[in-house]
Amino acid sequence: MSLVEVTDLSVEFGELRAVDGLSFRLEEGAALALVGESGSGKSTVASALLGLHRGTGARVDGSVEVAGVDVQRAADDELRRLRGGKAAMVFQDPLSSLDPYYAIGDQIAEVYRAHTRASRRAARARAVEVLDRVGIPDAQRRSRSRPHEFSGGMRQRALIAMALACAPDLLIADEPTTALDVTVQAQILDLLHTLREETGMGLLLVTHDVGVAAESVDEVLVMRRGRAVEHGPVGAVLGSPGQAYTRELLAAVPRVDAPRAPSQVSGETVLEAKGLRRDFGRGKRAFTAVNDVSLTLRRGETLGIVGESGSGKTTLGRMLVGLLAPSAGEIEPGGGVRPDVQMVFQDPVSSLNPRRTVGESIADPLRARGEQDEGRIRGRVRELLERVGLEAAHYDRYPHEFSGGQRQRVGIARALAADPRVIVCDEPVSALDVTTQAQVVALLGELRRELGLALVFIAHDLAVVRQVSDRVAVMRRGRIVEEGPADAVYGSPQDPYTQQLLAAVPALDPEDAARRRAARREPAAV
Repeated sequence: MSLVEVTDLSVEFGELRAVDGLSFRLEEGAALALVGESGSGKSTVASALLGLHRGTGARVDGSVEVAGVDVQRAADDELRRLRGGKAAMVFQDPLSSLDPYYAIGDQIAEVYRAHTRASRRAARARAVEVLDRVGIPDAQRRSRSRPHEFSGGMRQRALIAMALACAPDLLIADEPTTALDVTVQAQILDLLHTLREETGMGLLLVTHDVGVAAESVDEVLVMRRGRAVEHGPVGAVLGSPGQAYTRELLAAVPRVDAPRAPSQVSGETVLEAKGLRRDFGRGKRAFTAVNDVSLTLRRGETLGIVGESGSGKTTLGRMLVGLLAPSAGEIEPGGGVRPDVQMVFQDPVSSLNPRRTVGESIADPLRARGEQDEGRIRGRVRELLERVGLEAAHYDRYPHEFSGGQRQRVGIARALAADPRVIVCDEPVSALDVTTQAQVVALLGELRRELGLALVFIAHDLAVVRQVSDRVAVMRRGRIVEEGPADAVYGSPQDPYTQQLLAAVPALDPEDAARRRAARREPAAV
């Protein structure tokens, strides 16, 4: 009997058919990736395996069997035993999955007691055991920490520990590394691989990142609009895809060895930072987020800034825009908030007011600089909407009516409304699937060439930065440890930290991925 057997699964939400006649199997101890763009139905399938659509109004047809349980026909108490007991799920956003008020260890212990009726003492011991197993240092002490006291990577490890508490036969991981930087992503993928080897559990990985799939699984099922497009061994599907859509997905994946577009950099300096430092807190809690950073940006140039979470990238970007004042150093020309330096933020949902139309949000910079003619304002906003690939009629729509990629285009249009010379892009594509990501990157490239813009492109994805940048600065612990032309930094990195970052970039070749995983088990450079 297969660990998972799905036959002719269909899931409908009203008139929307999210999954349409999908069938697949997953054997014990095997790993399968569901790969596709946002809206392809991947997460809907993952939820159906645990019966999470029950009671939501969704219509689910077909057969789903997991660890011997007929999910469609199972009683509620049988489903509860399945969830967390025989099959466990790790979600994309650990903050929304963990209770902010309770210690991590207590939350894991509660899950364990719910399925085993263990004593509180035994459950606490099990929580510490699994936290230690997933690599949380000083697990006994850290088990008493609350979620906000963990980094993003540690929170994801805590979720994996919670999933492992009852030793499930199946682990479902829904986009488990999307929000993580490249080195932490590699650590989480290595952890999942090691856990599979040691426990024999099966893995169903949901991801839009083809590189993540290559690192982690035996088979790949490519989905589009709720249907299976291609299914087979990971090496065959990624090495010689048979379907045009799979080839399109692979073509959209940024690569560190891809050729770059020719540069159009002029000699005119549009932004210069000298000796920037930014301190936060006071006394014993004080820390320096950015320390003695200097950089120069010329017209038409893209400067990529890479580094792990906490390296100071975003703090630096906010100082360049004027949203944060430096504790020391200076930015030329001028200081404070500068209309000629604009920012595109990582999360367009939180940077757009949900109660205002996107047209009104884009119009804000126009009004801020004194434009009062509403006809001219509306006309200019419509021009900007069309310039970023949207429609003029979208002026009166609200943010929730747009996809993630479209919302990011709105954010770019709002930045352009101020007629800037420089745009600072802070992780502008990290939340997007690979095809949408490629579209937004291409749009930024067009705007740079046509308008002579200079871009500061902040990202943890080294492949994306390689694709767009003329020069690259690598940050670690608030300092720039390496800087130079993109070809030089990527082709012959000098700093051990840069070498470590590049070694963590996912490889599309499963054999290469295995070699890199083995290399990462060796002691890392400090």
